[in-house]
Amino acid sequence: LVGSEMCIRDRQNRLQQQAMQALQQNREDLAKLALQRKEALGAQVDGYKQQLEQLSAQHQKIERLVEQAQQRISAFGTQKEMVEAQYQAAKATVQINEAATGLSKESNEMGLAMQRAQEKVLQMQSRATAIDALLDEGALGDQGLLSGGQANDLDHQLAQISSEHNVDEQLAAMRKQISGPSGQ
Repeated sequence: LVGSEMCIRDRQNRLQQQAMQALQQNREDLAKLALQRKEALGAQVDGYKQQLEQLSAQHQKIERLVEQAQQRISAFGTQKEMVEAQYQAAKATVQINEAATGLSKESNEMGLAMQRAQEKVLQMQSRATAIDALLDEGALGDQGLLSGGQANDLDHQLAQISSEHNVDEQLAAMRKQISGPSGQ
């Protein structure tokens, strides 16, 4: 971007010189055209800088989201291991109690019910984590990550008026410079 900006600045200087030469030759139409092109290049550089700033901010947000997701995945893995350990402990307890009391049919049903309940808990936690991630990314909101930055018609018209005013001011300054102190 820096190299492109320097190239555009060189083009702007060249257009400024061409505008001065055209005005010296009483070709105000060419001078105005050169100054308009110079203004357009300036707006282009400003637009590139704004886009770069937006992309940088979005990149930082994505990095934070990735870090949060990694933390959630790590926490989920730990939680999953804990649930599995709890399940294995419960299963072992049921088997020991079954062997001691001879209630294997009821124990199996309770074990299956406990397993289904824990699976439902894991599914709900996974779903909640996925929805949180989508909300954090803005995928479920009214706007996505890359929305915004679109100028409305009023902004466009105001920018055009400002550009025309800058061109007229530069032409007036060049006329003053050409006419010298005697024209004042």
